[in-house]
Amino acid sequence: MKSEAEKPHILVVDDDARLRKLLDRYLTQQDCIVITAEDAVDAQEKLKYFLFDIAILDIMMPGEDGISLAKKIRKTHRDLPLIMLTALGETETRIKGLEAGADDYLSKPFEPKELILRIQAILRRTMAFSMAAEQTRPVKLGAYEFDTAREELRDTGQGIIIPLTETERRLLLCLARVPGQVVSREELAAKGEMAASDRSIDVQVTRLRRKFEKDSKNPRYLHTIRGQGYVLRPDADAE
Repeated sequence: MKSEAEKPHILVVDDDARLRKLLDRYLTQQDCIVITAEDAVDAQEKLKYFLFDIAILDIMMPGEDGISLAKKIRKTHRDLPLIMLTALGETETRIKGLEAGADDYLSKPFEPKELILRIQAILRRTMAFSMAAEQTRPVKLGAYEFDTAREELRDTGQGIIIPLTETERRLLLCLARVPGQVVSREELAAKGEMAASDRSIDVQVTRLRRKFEKDSKNPRYLHTIRGQGYVLRPDADAE
């Protein structure tokens, strides 16, 4: 069972109370946390106090419409995915919604199942993008920094690149992509394209430590986890 923090948080903005209640009930049954708003003003208040993973906006609302609201949201929450709800056949309105920053649209009336599938598709894309960005973030190792995008180890104090063998580069990249997580010897051997014997991997890890650890015999960053494998703990996680 997912914790409250793990569940998708969804903002539903629609002036139709019946539809808000329907979507609230259905999305809650699909393991989502739902907060509703009856108009653009109400929605902007909710956005001040809650963090959402996705927002569903009705285009045709009294007062400020969904297109205007989408433009405002894009200025303050530029990465928040938006799904617009439109009346069937309003092609020009749908185009305006997409131009305002909507990621997808759904014509009324619609099947709730289709809405949840569209939500899941958008969340998968945003999750993949987030993970990719996280994996390309430089990893800090004291006076050194490993750039996972360029696959380079740099001495930041002297501004020089530390030479790595092809095997060392592959091992460090494998560990740096999952900082704080134990990587088994078998996985390291596969990524480093070398024999899976403990001795072979231990030798390569020892050589790698010498490239950035002050004391390779008492490592601060690249740790051996007995019986499991190795873990890289960058500055934020190092003990």
